[in-house]
Amino acid sequence: MLEATEDCAMKEDVISEINRDCLATRTRRISRVITAIYDERLRQFGINSPQFTLLVVIARLGPVSGAEIGRANHQERSTLSRNLQLMLTAGWIEEATKEASGRSRPVSLTKAGREMLREAAPAWRDAQAQARVLLGEGGAAAIRNIADDL
Repeated sequence: MLEATEDCAMKEDVISEINRDCLATRTRRISRVITAIYDERLRQFGINSPQFTLLVVIARLGPVSGAEIGRANHQERSTLSRNLQLMLTAGWIEEATKEASGRSRPVSLTKAGREMLREAAPAWRDAQAQARVLLGEGGAAAIRNIADDL
């Protein structure tokens, strides 16, 4: 009986520690709340925040392979592929013709993709301002600094 009581106490200690200190739990919560802010503002344009972010990455890197986007954006292949396919279907990006070497086809923004970024930029700015208020300037700066160091 003592062993069961000690085991239960240990479980409570671990649960308390994780509940109190877990950075993964807290960063995921922050991510969900911030993502919802951007999604709400961008919804009127038919795009969500992960897709908008991908458009910016593609615009910044130029014609770029999915693998390069994944590395730059720290994103897993299946999620990236799904979003890229949706963006291809929407006409915001296009694939280059397949290289003779058989390597992956880089993607780049289309005119519609560039227009999407330009038209949605004010909504993004609104979301950015709301997120900055929620996080405070110190929190926003900390997130930028941490992300820049990754």
